[in-house]
Amino acid sequence: MLVRPGPLNFAGLREFDDRDAPGVVGRGRTRRFGLVVGLLVVCGAGVAAAQGTASPHGDLSVACEACHTEAGWTPLREPTDFDHATTGFPLEGAHEVDSCTSCHRSLEFAHVPVSCADCHEDPHRGELGVECSTCHTPTTWDNRFDILSIHDASLFPLTGVHATVECYACHREGPPFEFSVTPTDCVDCHLADFQATVEPDHEAAGFPTSCQLCHDTITFDEARIAGGINFDHSIFPLTGAHARINDCQACHANGFAGTPSDCFSCHQQEYQATNDPNHVQAGFPTMCELCHNTNDWDDAVLDHDMFFPLDGGHRGLDCEDCHQGGFGNASSECYSCHRADYEATDDPDHVRNGFSTQCEECHSTRRWEDAQIDHDSVFPLTGAHRTLDCQACHANGFAGTPRDCYSCHRADYDGTTDPNHAQAGFPTECQACHNTQGWEGANFNHDQFYPLIGQHRSVACEACHTNGYSGTPTDCYSCHEDDYNQTNDPDHQAAGFPTECEICHTPQGWEGATFNHDGMYFPIYSGHHAGEWNDCSDCHINPNNFGVFSCLTCHAHNQQEMDDEHDDVPGYVYESTACYACHPTGSE
Repeated sequence: MLVRPGPLNFAGLREFDDRDAPGVVGRGRTRRFGLVVGLLVVCGAGVAAAQGTASPHGDLSVACEACHTEAGWTPLREPTDFDHATTGFPLEGAHEVDSCTSCHRSLEFAHVPVSCADCHEDPHRGELGVECSTCHTPTTWDNRFDILSIHDASLFPLTGVHATVECYACHREGPPFEFSVTPTDCVDCHLADFQATVEPDHEAAGFPTSCQLCHDTITFDEARIAGGINFDHSIFPLTGAHARINDCQACHANGFAGTPSDCFSCHQQEYQATNDPNHVQAGFPTMCELCHNTNDWDDAVLDHDMFFPLDGGHRGLDCEDCHQGGFGNASSECYSCHRADYEATDDPDHVRNGFSTQCEECHSTRRWEDAQIDHDSVFPLTGAHRTLDCQACHANGFAGTPRDCYSCHRADYDGTTDPNHAQAGFPTECQACHNTQGWEGANFNHDQFYPLIGQHRSVACEACHTNGYSGTPTDCYSCHEDDYNQTNDPDHQAAGFPTECEICHTPQGWEGATFNHDGMYFPIYSGHHAGEWNDCSDCHINPNNFGVFSCLTCHAHNQQEMDDEHDDVPGYVYESTACYACHPTGSE
């Protein structure tokens, strides 16, 4: 930047006019600046100190002689011995000027601004931020490559011809929103191209305004729908004969919006004109793709397995044998075609016996005769059941035949006297004791209900089942209450013994009970009390109630002594129950 020097003023500084400095904030105003340039020295430590004057440049760390000579403050040393890059602001490109005062308006160099906006007016008025270096460099104000790279990170990367146009070709809005409100839809800039296109006429055809569906950014022309397709027709894949259609109007005669994608909409005439077989008369479905492909309307192949597999005797039938009423809604149930066969069959008589109309339960597709029922899927025929005549169980027909044994064997149940099932109240689940080999030779597994071990094996059934077999209790006390009440060594009732007999007794016999005093109550076979007692009455002082015990009969403590020893124990009393509460295992 060049400046015009003015006359010296009273302070030895020359005025200059910056009106010729393009792009500088405040141009047109006259300011006073000295011609002393590049004085990045501590003049207070050099010549200025010697003359007794302060440095006009402030507190700098560069010697005065780096820029000045002994002849005077001006002219400056040529070249100066000062690298401006050491300040963090290298002088590059347009910043490499002859006059320091172009930027240093004050002789105190530390006060110079370093932001671009401090020297350069922002033509974008802050819309793109204050960092000019985002798009511009000191070399040139118009850096096209960097701007393209930065634009790629925006919502609209510049590709194809978009990379060659001037910014204002798209950013046509006036400030302050000429960049931020620019639309990104193609049609916002290319509406005229859309409206002017006649091959095909986009507006008349109702084309969508999403230009990118067919066009790219290289050129608006040469977008092709058929023959070198550029349009993604995936909404309806063009295969077979469809791919060979060059005229879009063949399918889009009424425009492109809302074009149906089902075959019948275009092929209704072919459907109605076909007579081998006659589609309309036969009531064929209008889903053409079930039989036809996109290569040709002729040579249709119906995959009948999609509806009803044709196997066995069905393969040799003519279509009309099953589709006498048309092809639409033809039933796939056997009975709908074989009702006459069902009603005419008399061995056995299906109607009289109430046979199921699910023919496939016994018949196959090979032929109606030689039916074979898979009885195991309903009721497995094992043992003596295999030799029975069907009527033996199905006397009242085949529908609703019960599957429980008692329904057929009630007479056997009622007639059995050894033991008498009815009188004894035996359960009617016959399979609990009987099998399908025969009613006789029943084998009852008593372990299913109550294992018979020890003395229980030799007891007669009536000893436990005095009131019948149903609801017989399985707890010991129910049968051994008399044994419990009559035992006096010790007296179970007086002592309040539990009625869970199995705690001490075994099925081998009532006598010889073993009571585990250690595991249930207080250790007397181990610990401090092992071998310290002879009889139960040593502790259980009340023979009629073993719930009462005394510690003091053996441990004759002096109460006063014990009271003193336990004076810090909360709740202490001089009683056996208190002893047990604190010494449950007998330890000290």
